[in-house]
Amino acid sequence: MNPPQKTIVSEAVVSGRGLFTGEPATLTFKPAPAGHGVVFVRSDLDRPVRIPALVQQITKRTRRSTIRNGADSVETIEHCMSAIHGLGIDNIEVNIAGGEVPGVDGSCLPFVQALQSAGIVEQSAEKQFLRISEPVEVTDGTSTLIASPAAGDEFQMIFDLDYGANTPIGHQLFSYTLGDNFADVIAPARTFVLKHEADMLRQRGLGLHLQPGDVLVIDNDGPIATKYRFPDECVRHKILDMIGDLYLLGCSIRGKIIAYKSGHSLNHALVRKLVSMLQAQRHSALSIRGPVMDIKQITRILPHRFPMLLVDRVIEMDSNTHAVGIKNVSMNEPFFQGHYPGAPVMPGVLIVEAMAQLSGLLLARQLEHSGKLPMLLSMDKVKLRRPVVPGDQLILESETIRVKARTGHVKCRAMVGDQLAAEAVLKFMLVDESQT
Repeated sequence: MNPPQKTIVSEAVVSGRGLFTGEPATLTFKPAPAGHGVVFVRSDLDRPVRIPALVQQITKRTRRSTIRNGADSVETIEHCMSAIHGLGIDNIEVNIAGGEVPGVDGSCLPFVQALQSAGIVEQSAEKQFLRISEPVEVTDGTSTLIASPAAGDEFQMIFDLDYGANTPIGHQLFSYTLGDNFADVIAPARTFVLKHEADMLRQRGLGLHLQPGDVLVIDNDGPIATKYRFPDECVRHKILDMIGDLYLLGCSIRGKIIAYKSGHSLNHALVRKLVSMLQAQRHSALSIRGPVMDIKQITRILPHRFPMLLVDRVIEMDSNTHAVGIKNVSMNEPFFQGHYPGAPVMPGVLIVEAMAQLSGLLLARQLEHSGKLPMLLSMDKVKLRRPVVPGDQLILESETIRVKARTGHVKCRAMVGDQLAAEAVLKFMLVDESQT
């Protein structure tokens, strides 16, 4: 059994200027319900914009992690994310009035102190983890990042930082296990930059508000106008960044991460690969669950019958906003007789139909007392990503975008293992059963 999820007890505030832009910002941590995850909310815009802290929202930036929703973004989230991950917080709303997270002293210690002052409380739901099942590697030139299985339930990180023997940073190696005195061992480590790199950033108009000693700027004689907090502060900060970036997976990890000269872009690349592994693990766990709706319950709601009933069971129905179902694809399906003889492939239109039927069950669950029947009205953003063949098991997912009195709008996808088979946005007209 996994440990319980956690959130904070009360609100906490951190203010300051962005590390790169210098723009003032106020960040407010707020409690969130179980299953919420980490979500940033831009509160300084005409309307609040919510941006989940997930790798799917990452936009390309140099030397930092930035998430975006449409034209709106939050810059430099990695130190804040590291504090949240390092303290084992699963669910939190990060309300920010400004476009960049406050840089404070270049570490994540001010965020850790704010979260600790707010108090951390356990919730009823279990934590979710990705257990690394096989080695995954990403490289960029001489930089390498590897995720590998571990014997126990720990999350261990080993970082090999090598700037070369003739540089003031040199070679530093550090190993850390998440949860091992994070506030003292990792959180105080500040972001660092060599003096010539700092000069180039200032020429590009970045960090102009910073004065000597505000961050860890290093020349041949060591730190300028400050002192190291640890002899190996640079490699500790690299682990701090990595802890924040890896939380863009949406959950923590059980396994080992080995890094050689990695940075934000390589961290993001690894997380993108781990997303597929996480989806496969979740789908494997879902497929062996007992049904929320069996075939008898499904046929009480859906009017479809053989050969057009394409949902075998529903295994998850979450708060009337999200549903997961299964379609087992057998060689006995009648459509395989002509599509195609000798090379059977499930028609894409029927994959979309299966997603639509699951969506109908979800909307009917929302509207079970209203006497409405969902009728497919339109399809948008339909993409067929992978052929579905006999022996495959389709994991169908449907999530409501909005439901009104007469229409329902949902986002769907169909997976085979960790591979996306199809996705679509579907719209339904909700009609009285007597009109059908």
